[in-house]
Amino acid sequence: PAVQRAFREHGRRIAAVIVEPVAANMGVVAPEPPFLETLRELTKKNKALLIFDEVITGFRFFYGGAQTGMRITPDLTTLGKIVGGGFPVGCYGGRREIMEMVAPLGPVYQAGTLSGNPVAMAAGLATLDALRREKPYARMAEMTRVLVTELRGMARFKGLPVQVNHVASMLTVFFTETPVRDFATAKTSDTKAYGKFFHALLDRGVYFPPAQFEAAMLSAAHSPADLERTLDAAARAFRRL
Repeated sequence: PAVQRAFREHGRRIAAVIVEPVAANMGVVAPEPPFLETLRELTKKNKALLIFDEVITGFRFFYGGAQTGMRITPDLTTLGKIVGGGFPVGCYGGRREIMEMVAPLGPVYQAGTLSGNPVAMAAGLATLDALRREKPYARMAEMTRVLVTELRGMARFKGLPVQVNHVASMLTVFFTETPVRDFATAKTSDTKAYGKFFHALLDRGVYFPPAQFEAAMLSAAHSPADLERTLDAAARAFRRL
């Protein structure tokens, strides 16, 4: 409703809408249909750009990013993290007519001291090639599903108010009795309880995100043994709360 109201009031004055297709910077919160579909419809109708921030989700859920699984094509996409193979990098891409506005084809000048850094480019290309060849996404998602199911069961057994949100290989453990669907409900979380949980895991050699409002992520490098170690540490952590 808020976005629809903004477009009703400002219409063609809105140049773009930029959004994470799956929120990760308030903890993991999946978009409720038809949120993204409505954004796509409104931006097209009002000739505004729809920009997906896939810095976190890009190449993490699917080889083509979250937009591939959600079947919604934005006008522009920003990427980072995975595309650098562990090195600092950022990139963007989009519709041909937009990208051709960038120099040397168009009038928009864009450059940077580290643009096209050869080490980062080589690492990123090697990472993307490995992801294309190994296709780890289904295995990562299944391991995450097992982890989430076990964490929920442990918290329920201890009578702790915990919500575990996840999408594909990304999850957040929220210490709240309220289902987390947006930033307002995310803010009901007990950050002190999460801090105790984090340090209890860290004492066992498991490094979860240090802040309540971040996402934990499984990678292609994680093994079943890593999963077992994490679950053992989590069981001990919940017992300390």
